[in-house]
Amino acid sequence: MKKILIANRGEIAVRVARTCREMGIRTVAIYSDADRAALHVRSCDEAVGVGPPASRESYLVIDNVIAAARQTQADAIHPGYGFLSENAKFARACKGAGITFIGPPPEAMEEMGEKTRARRKATEAGVPIVPGLKEPIPEGGEAAAKAYAKEIGYPIMLKAAAGGGGKGMRLVENPKDFDSSLATAKREASSAFGDDRVYIEKAVSRPHHIEIQVFADTFGDAIWLGERECSVQRRHQKVIEETPSAIVTPELRAEMGRVAVNAAKAVGYVGAGTCEFLVDGNTRNFYFLEMNTRLQVEHPVTEWCTGLDLVRWQIEIAQGARLPWKQEDVVKSLRGHAIEARLYAEDPSKNFLPSPGTILELRLAEGPGVRNDCGFESGSEVPRYYDPMIGKLACWGATRAQAISRLRRALGETVVKGITTNVAYLKRVLDLDEFRAGDYDTGLLAQAADRLKTSPPEEDRDLALAAAAIWQLEQDERTALSAAPAAASTESLWARAGRLAALRRSR
Repeated sequence: MKKILIANRGEIAVRVARTCREMGIRTVAIYSDADRAALHVRSCDEAVGVGPPASRESYLVIDNVIAAARQTQADAIHPGYGFLSENAKFARACKGAGITFIGPPPEAMEEMGEKTRARRKATEAGVPIVPGLKEPIPEGGEAAAKAYAKEIGYPIMLKAAAGGGGKGMRLVENPKDFDSSLATAKREASSAFGDDRVYIEKAVSRPHHIEIQVFADTFGDAIWLGERECSVQRRHQKVIEETPSAIVTPELRAEMGRVAVNAAKAVGYVGAGTCEFLVDGNTRNFYFLEMNTRLQVEHPVTEWCTGLDLVRWQIEIAQGARLPWKQEDVVKSLRGHAIEARLYAEDPSKNFLPSPGTILELRLAEGPGVRNDCGFESGSEVPRYYDPMIGKLACWGATRAQAISRLRRALGETVVKGITTNVAYLKRVLDLDEFRAGDYDTGLLAQAADRLKTSPPEEDRDLALAAAAIWQLEQDERTALSAAPAAASTESLWARAGRLAALRRSR
């Protein structure tokens, strides 16, 4: 491969571009009108616009992405995660255009990428699954679906059939909320994946969300690369991930890994994939949930503890290489502990309302064992059209306690000005006694909601200080301000403070 088009945006596009650069492979970025000046565009050698801001008119339009690859004569397409990464139609379109899709075959994506088919496949292989529908709810099948939900007993989960990442997922506690939850889940699924089909699954009590990273090559070999604990979730969206899990024993890890590898081999899987399981917090029994047929957001923690570059593996396997490791190599390589926090442009004090806007200043933490995967920089615009994740902060330590302390220190050194973020909230999560103990489940954040409440965000306090500084500067620069009062009144506090300070220094 000499040139790879990255069919994504934000931090994952930047991250893929870095590995390509190390491998001497040129890169092509795609962008919507809202992302014209985005960091991922400047991180690649070439860039092509694919449409208006809305993802359904740009990043999710297969013809536009394929046209961009043809225009730039790209050999391959890396889909990242989200958008078209689990779309078998897109994988087939790549093949039809003579472009290598860096991911599994479309047939494997159809078997495992669609969650209900994956459940059927797991059942055939004798893998325990959570009770639930083996087919999506059909059009006009709402009454039968409600009857089935009543039969297996509430609470139940409504989950998108065509994707993951917490999109199109709703916990339904009682029958009266079924219709509204179904409508919301279908709407979210359609927006995120272009497919509004939803299925039902029984909700498990005290569940741990544990996933196994697998890799397979075109020669029929497959291995697992350890587990990730992903139980710190808000609205079924992962917030903090770590490896290894504090509750997974070597025996349980090996058994879950064996099941995950068998599932991958059963469908002729190729490349990076993740099998997700629910582990009962009391019995430690595990149940297959689904397989994500792509690279995961949280792959950095696996890279920390194995020393691997999973994107490089994806590219090399797509070029026809064999897996460079055997399973015993993995077991020997696992070392230390890694933990990752997702940085979002959102306001925890306002029910996590997204906080799009311009990042006036961004300073990322550094130091031993600290990794930043970020899709933005100072001056970047966080658009309102997409997921508000700014990036990920992942830290490694020799022990779990050291990794947590390192992450907390790194969060304390992370500075984001101009928009509100969840940085202070993440630090509070790390301080929870339940989290520190390690044996927490997916209900942690909801149960600790009162203890995690934030005061007005740090950004508001900084703006208050800026306002006070402006008042003092205005006293000194009364004459200068009087010449253009209208302009001053429309500026942001940050912009006015900076302009006035510069004016004062020049005098």
